[in-house]
Amino acid sequence: MSRTLQLAEQLISRPSVTPDDAGCQEILGERLARLGFRLETIESGPTDFRVTNLWAVRPGTAPNGAGRTLVFAGHTDVVPTGPLEQWTSHPFTPTHRDGKLYGRGACDMKTSLAAFVVAIEEFLAAKPDPRLTLALLLTSDEEGPGVDGTVVVCNTLAARGERIDYCIVGEPTAVERCGDMIKNGRRGTMSGKLTVQGVQGHIAYPHLAKNPVHLLAPALAELVAINACGGWDAGNDHFQPTSWQISNIHAGTGASNVIPSAAVLDFNFRFSTESTPESLQQRVHAVLDSHGVDYTLTWTVGGLPFLTKPGELVEAVQQSIRDETGIETELSTSGGTSDARFIAKICKQVVELGPVNASIHKIDEHIALAEIEPLKNIYRRTLDRLEALLLV
Repeated sequence: MSRTLQLAEQLISRPSVTPDDAGCQEILGERLARLGFRLETIESGPTDFRVTNLWAVRPGTAPNGAGRTLVFAGHTDVVPTGPLEQWTSHPFTPTHRDGKLYGRGACDMKTSLAAFVVAIEEFLAAKPDPRLTLALLLTSDEEGPGVDGTVVVCNTLAARGERIDYCIVGEPTAVERCGDMIKNGRRGTMSGKLTVQGVQGHIAYPHLAKNPVHLLAPALAELVAINACGGWDAGNDHFQPTSWQISNIHAGTGASNVIPSAAVLDFNFRFSTESTPESLQQRVHAVLDSHGVDYTLTWTVGGLPFLTKPGELVEAVQQSIRDETGIETELSTSGGTSDARFIAKICKQVVELGPVNASIHKIDEHIALAEIEPLKNIYRRTLDRLEALLLV
């Protein structure tokens, strides 16, 4: 059994359902401390939802001003298991079956964390005094609200003036085989909660009431039409067109003979760099206002779009994947959001690289055993390439 697999299984055995770290950061921190990393635990959040963050740094030997810092970033928390009886084996008992490692977090993203640490151990064994400064940023609040995790650490680093040059986030990004896709950016995310006011009344006397669902319907049809024709924006070479989707609609008292007093609609934008939160908000308000709807609308911007164009980090990762697997990796900004959106505010070069994502958050989450060492080797090769840039 490889050291990467052993460490991954050790982490999977910890039931670290968000925001509980369940000792995962302590396991990783002990190994990093033996390598000369300086460990800092940053806790945040209310007492009933306490989040643990680990910031670990090992300074490089490059002269002042000539060094670079590479951060491996990820999360130790996992989503809830779902019904235990539906799992073929216990989610927190690492199990090998049909050439796969099963367990909650096997793919998202405890194997990546193990690969980070083992890659660093191998790198430092070969180069005990690298010029490259190494760091890990770990949180137990990626699968939760995300307000007391990576964003808190990033704000702390920014306030202290600590520089990050490169960051690799271990999110599962591959489609069919490790290395076939990496994320070099992400779309922005913005949610809205729309409440349309009406007048409650008996359904048999509609002239004495005002149905908020009926009032909303024409405006809703126009918003859906904009989305259907790709009318928010056309996207660009790096991003898909902006998408608007409804997630929830609620109205009524539960009785079939009562006109509701209000209708509530939850929706979300996933937007490209061709749009801004302000431009999208203005368009939605314009549609609602044009239909004379009596409404309130609150907005939550979960993250802005970001893009890492080909450069030192992207090229180092691409070549490392090519050397390890023979694959020409695809650069993509598709999919959901990750903590990379926070890191991108303080680091210009951020990519996401991890296992195949087909089983994440599912019953019987798993990763192919044959892909664990290649993932670690890609991280290790990337370290070697970035170190070589400092020796030129």
